[in-house]
Amino acid sequence: MSTNHIKIVTVNRKAKYNYFIEDTYEAGMVLLGTEVKSLRLGRANLKDSYARIKQGEVFVHQMHIGVYPFASYENHDPLRKRKLLLHKYEIKKLYGKVNEKGFSLIPLRVYFQNGKAKMTIAIVKGKRKYDKRETIRRRDEKRDLERTKKEYK
Repeated sequence: MSTNHIKIVTVNRKAKYNYFIEDTYEAGMVLLGTEVKSLRLGRANLKDSYARIKQGEVFVHQMHIGVYPFASYENHDPLRKRKLLLHKYEIKKLYGKVNEKGFSLIPLRVYFQNGKAKMTIAIVKGKRKYDKRETIRRRDEKRDLERTKKEYK
């Protein structure tokens, strides 16, 4: 009986606000030792990060993993591009979707699953300004509804 222990390191909170999420994939990450140690300390940020497919491989750009404070001289570049590990058929599916007009690849969260660093990436389509206003309006209505429910209890 194996337990599926997940420890979330960081979440891209703006993703649901800025994009319509079409599909999600789980990918492993190729990391250096100091990067893994920094992730375990929670020193990561997905703000403004994105993924690209180049020569049949998927890479994450602009993902910030902070420098490991206890490393002496062999530390990593915090913004280096990192390779993601996906199956060939998944990469082909992603490539087909991303080449359609308006679709992008965005990392949603980084986490440890059974000791291995993983990332959830999503195929997304950008929201327009009026879509964002609609999202805010729905969120406010939901909050008001919850508030009135609480008052009547």
